[in-house]
Amino acid sequence: MVAVQTSPNSSPSAEWICCLDKRPSERSGEDVDIILTRLREVKAFQRFPPSLLLQICACAFYEYLEKGITLFRQGDIGTSWYAVLSGSLDVKVSETANHQDAVTICTLGIGTAFGESILDNTPRHATIVSREASELLRIEQREFKSLWEKFRQSMAGLLAPPYGAMESGSNNDRLADKDGMNSDSVGLLNKTHNKVPSEKLQRGGKVLRNAILSRAPHMIRDRKYHLKTYRQCCVGTELVDWLVQQSACVHTRSHAVGMWQALLEEGVLNHVDQELGFQDKYLFYRFLDDEEEDTPLPSEEEKRESEEELPETILFLAQIGPDALLRMILRKSPGQRTGDDLEIIYDELLHIKALAHLSNTVKRELASVLIFESHAKAGTVLFNQGEEGTSWYIIQRGSVNVVIYGKGVVCTLHEGDDFGKLALVTDSPRAASIVLREDNCHFLRVDKEDFNRILRDVEANTVRLKEHEQPVLVLEKSPGSCSLGSIKYTVISGTPEKILEHFLETMRMDTHHTEPDPAVDDFVLMHCVFMPNSQLCPLLMAHYHAPAPPGSEQERLEYAVASKRRVLTLSLRWASTHTYLLQEEPAALSFLEELYGSVSNDSRMLRALKDFVLDLEKVVKLHSEEAKSTKKKSLIRQFSNGEERLQKKQPIRNHDDILLKVYCSDHTYSTIRVAVAATGREVISAVADKLGSNDELLLVHLSAAGEKLILKPNDVSVFSTLGINGRLFACPRDQLSALTPLPDQEGPSAGSMSSFELMSSKDLAYQMTLFDWELFSCVHEHELLYHTFGRQSFRRTTANLDLFLRRFNQVQLWVVTEVCLCGQLSKRVQLLKKFIKIAAHCREFKNLNSFFAIIMGMSNPAVSRLSQTWEKLPSKFKKFYAEFESMMDPSRNHRAYRLTVTKLEPPIIPFMPLLLKDMTFTHEGNKTFIDNMVNFEKMRIIANTIRQVRHCRSQPFNPDVCQPNKNHAEVRGYVRKLCVIDNQRTLTQLSYRLEPRRT
Repeated sequence: MVAVQTSPNSSPSAEWICCLDKRPSERSGEDVDIILTRLREVKAFQRFPPSLLLQICACAFYEYLEKGITLFRQGDIGTSWYAVLSGSLDVKVSETANHQDAVTICTLGIGTAFGESILDNTPRHATIVSREASELLRIEQREFKSLWEKFRQSMAGLLAPPYGAMESGSNNDRLADKDGMNSDSVGLLNKTHNKVPSEKLQRGGKVLRNAILSRAPHMIRDRKYHLKTYRQCCVGTELVDWLVQQSACVHTRSHAVGMWQALLEEGVLNHVDQELGFQDKYLFYRFLDDEEEDTPLPSEEEKRESEEELPETILFLAQIGPDALLRMILRKSPGQRTGDDLEIIYDELLHIKALAHLSNTVKRELASVLIFESHAKAGTVLFNQGEEGTSWYIIQRGSVNVVIYGKGVVCTLHEGDDFGKLALVTDSPRAASIVLREDNCHFLRVDKEDFNRILRDVEANTVRLKEHEQPVLVLEKSPGSCSLGSIKYTVISGTPEKILEHFLETMRMDTHHTEPDPAVDDFVLMHCVFMPNSQLCPLLMAHYHAPAPPGSEQERLEYAVASKRRVLTLSLRWASTHTYLLQEEPAALSFLEELYGSVSNDSRMLRALKDFVLDLEKVVKLHSEEAKSTKKKSLIRQFSNGEERLQKKQPIRNHDDILLKVYCSDHTYSTIRVAVAATGREVISAVADKLGSNDELLLVHLSAAGEKLILKPNDVSVFSTLGINGRLFACPRDQLSALTPLPDQEGPSAGSMSSFELMSSKDLAYQMTLFDWELFSCVHEHELLYHTFGRQSFRRTTANLDLFLRRFNQVQLWVVTEVCLCGQLSKRVQLLKKFIKIAAHCREFKNLNSFFAIIMGMSNPAVSRLSQTWEKLPSKFKKFYAEFESMMDPSRNHRAYRLTVTKLEPPIIPFMPLLLKDMTFTHEGNKTFIDNMVNFEKMRIIANTIRQVRHCRSQPFNPDVCQPNKNHAEVRGYVRKLCVIDNQRTLTQLSYRLEPRRT
């Protein structure tokens, strides 16, 4: 044993240490009280009954360890039990007699305890080493045994797992197997985790109860059912009805169910028969305050306080409700889950990165078998290295350490990661041990039997087509697809040619090419990723002219008509999706003209093709004429100085030209004319020609903050990614460090509140929405693909998308700039009110892009820290802001925002950064090619996201939603030329000048 220092340098604040250093027989009642006060600061001790705490205070000792001190070694015979008061200690285990081989398997933090081997005099299971300076409470063996006999149940919760044996989490801490699950077992599990309701939820329950008694007192009353009287109860359906009516942030009835479930889990609301799942049914529930008989009604003062707190309480519950609903559903046995339950689980699985590579069919299968498992304590061992693999885990909340014997903690896994699958796939022992890194970890578990069945089912429903012994197409049977004896298959992967062939063979011919056909639309939208038009067009032409197989003349004729109709239908869908992009590809226009000529000739013999002649003629005529007109005159656009033109926006196209100002280190500039899609290399070449320079120049994006980004030679459309006040510079490498921002990059020095404070908030929101809609309408669907997969590989511009995203940043910075440039406190309060009103009107106009930009601007640190300003904001506006901010809640993959959007009808201007995040998540989590075949499941998921954009624009924006005011031209001009500071450092400095840091 290594000697332990019994006391650090004493100080006045360590009076409790002096008391613990006294012999137990010498401690006075005052000493015990002082020790008791200190122990109550440790959360773990707060659960102990007072009598146990008093006895611990009377017999325990204090010990202090410097960093790196070994308290005891594995194999020692113990003499004391310990609890951690501060600091942390490493637990090390060795499989040999050599202590140098010891591996750190976990860390003990404040409130954990260890050393219980003294109960049966067995050797220490592990070596304990202080990770940092730590304070411990020590109880000697005789006293500990005495306390254990009297208070075993209370003390057991403090013990760390028996690390020597590395046993898995105790059964009390782990959900029962699904076959044995019922509401009682779930209830038992839940009660052990939540003995004492959290203070916030307890207060929330009280606020709701008081509000109900104030607004709808008939809801809480004695009720009779089957000759039995249930005292002071509410009905589940009535509680849901009431909650839905109270606030717009309660999106659906199931959302309200989740909010009540959150209270039920904590015991703030209880089912009269102690069932732990809240149901939207005629079932009786009772608030915790009504459990005691003769509970007094709330006073008028309490009712008034509850009315004030109600919006905030509902917002809080609205945020935690979806998680509680999901936990409730996952705790049901798979056989008890409804169709709605499975949809909620499936929606959750769509956003778990560990499952991103799985097909949607597999995710739906998983939704029906997943089991919820939770563990309360850091240090719990989920399974050990060498054990048989029985389950696959996905981390829903928390983190775990992966521990390998001889190596220690090799990595840490976090929310969204998975583990345990390898042992199931290979049927080999566990390759590592998994130890909880923090308290209250939640997992989704798939047991081996279900895992293997899903793999078998997927394999059984999978068809692999091969050519020359190589797979060329993988199809999966669609669930419930059998109709009239035919089976429908979904493409999982394949070669580009075989995927095209499959869609042509299976295409529905009973729909017009303008009507949706999701399977074909996926191909038409995504083919540019794996099959460019230069490859697609000749293949379509070859399929159109494909010879019919042997057969009777009538059979050959029917085959020819059917195959030509399919090619024509797909070609028209293709042209409709690509729109003006076709005009930039001569090969695509040539294909359309050739196809039109062939159909015109064939329709004389084949009357079934006549329907297509007119449609194809319109397409060819439109694109040919527009292509000729754009050749005559290229548009010249100027975006290099950040000014936006007042005329209506038109889409920026690849063949457009742009005038760019490119600056030198002395702030002189050259104006060059280049194509919109010009690369960095082409821009540098044009600048060098203009300057007559032979130096090797760098193209640099210089921000207002002085940050330099050297653009790559193959970067496409370099102008469109400039920041709001960013500028392009060209200079030799030796001048790079000398580059400084231009004076006009600093942004405005005075706010524009005097200009817009007299403008109607509704007019401002309306003109912002008009401008946003113009920008949004210019974004081509393919720009989302170029942004996700990298525009360099397509040599295409994403200028329209970049400008739309730039507008989001501009509105956000406009809010921060105006607030930080407003020196008068009362005016700043008026500004906040104005922005909240504008945001409310943006939401009314379904302009979620500007709505989010304004709210994010108000939550910028330079604004949110202005406590004096926020304190003066009227409570009504604070409530509005809190409600708006809740829609930005990123938890559960922005569930609050997604629920809001599902309730809206188009036209909608969506929160574009989130859609791009979804696409990037899918792209980075899945390979584009698998075994030299296109991963079409990935294409399908990304196409579904792009279809959300299509849905938002499926109805035109009605400019008559707001009658223009007499100064609408002034408002229109203002919102299209917002001047902002885009240097966060400058904004922060301005903020501190307004309200210096309080000392």
